[in-house]
Amino acid sequence: MTTSDSIDLPGEIDPDEPPRRRRGFKIALVGLIVLAAIVAAAGVIAAKYMFDLRDAYEKRTVVQVTRGPSDGDRPEDTEGQNFLLLGSDKRSEEEAAASGITGQRSDVMMLVHVPADRSGVYFMSFPRDLYIDIPGHGKGRINAALAYGGIPLAVTTVENYTGVPIDHVALIDFDGVQGLVDTLGGVDVEVPQDFEIDGHQFTEGTQHVNGEEALAFVRARKNFVDGDFQRNRNQQALLRGIAKELLSSNTLSSPGRITEAVESISPYLTTDDALTPNAIVDLGLSLRDLRTSDLHFLAVPHGEPFMTSGGASVVATDEDGMDVLREALKNDSMGTYFAENAGKY
Repeated sequence: MTTSDSIDLPGEIDPDEPPRRRRGFKIALVGLIVLAAIVAAAGVIAAKYMFDLRDAYEKRTVVQVTRGPSDGDRPEDTEGQNFLLLGSDKRSEEEAAASGITGQRSDVMMLVHVPADRSGVYFMSFPRDLYIDIPGHGKGRINAALAYGGIPLAVTTVENYTGVPIDHVALIDFDGVQGLVDTLGGVDVEVPQDFEIDGHQFTEGTQHVNGEEALAFVRARKNFVDGDFQRNRNQQALLRGIAKELLSSNTLSSPGRITEAVESISPYLTTDDALTPNAIVDLGLSLRDLRTSDLHFLAVPHGEPFMTSGGASVVATDEDGMDVLREALKNDSMGTYFAENAGKY
C-alpha cells in the first residue's frame, strides 16, 4: 500500500456546593480525566476507598506501550500531562470479513491535556474518520490504528500527529459503558434534536437514559446532518451525564454503589501499566483546587469530509489549525487556545 492509498475501514455541578461535596468532586475528577466517561468513580476509589476497592480496579487489563521501528522518535517531553482516552466496539464477524480488518475499532478518541499549573482540564475529540498517517500502514482513518496495532499503535499515531507525548492511555469496551450507566441507575444527557435509532426514541432537551439507550445515543451519526461531528458532541454529553451522576450525593456517600460501578467497568477496561491506583491518587491531589468550570470540551481541528481516490469517505485534516493546537500543547498554553477556538470546529 502506498501512502496515497486509503484504508477502507468501516447539568453542571454547582461550583459553590458545600466543602464536603467539593472535596468529593476534586477527587472524582481524577477518574474523569483518566478514564473519561467510564470510571469517574476511580478517583473516589483511589482517594477514599483505595484498599477496599483496589481488587476491583485491578481486574482491568494492563498493557505496555512501546514504539516500533516504523514509528519514528517519540516527541520530546513537554509541560503538563496528556492522556489518550479510547472507546471501542468489537467488530462483528461480518464487518471483519467485509473490511479485511480484525480486532477493535476506536469510535471514541479523546486527547486530554492537564496543564502543569493544574488550572484546567481540556478534552479534545478526534473525528473517527480523520485521514492521517498511520505508522507502517500509509494514510488511513485515525480509528484504524487501534484495529491494526492495538493500543501501542493508537498511541504512536496520536503522538506523531499532535507532536506531544502521551503519558497515559485508557481504553474501554462499549459493553462496559452500558453496564456502568445501568449500575448508576441511568444518567441524564442533553439531546440535540428529536431522532430515533435502534428502536430508541430521543427527544430534544434533557433525557434520562439507561445503558442500552446511552450506547444508541453515542453511536448515532446518520441521524444528523453533520454525522460524526455531532456524535462526538453526544459522546461528550454522555461523559458529562455520567460524571454528574457519579458525583451526586447518592454515589459519593455510598461505598457499595461505588464498588458496584467499578466492578461493572473494570473487566472492560485496559490501561497502560503505569496508570496505577497510586498514579491516580497523585494526579487527584494535584487537581484539588479545580472547579467544574475548569473542565473544557472542544474538537480537534479538522477539515470537511471527502472521498479518497479509492472511494473511502474520510475527514480532511486542517494543518494550519493543527499547527496552532500543537503549539498550544507544546507550550502548555491551552487556556489561551480554548478562549480563541472553543466551538470553532
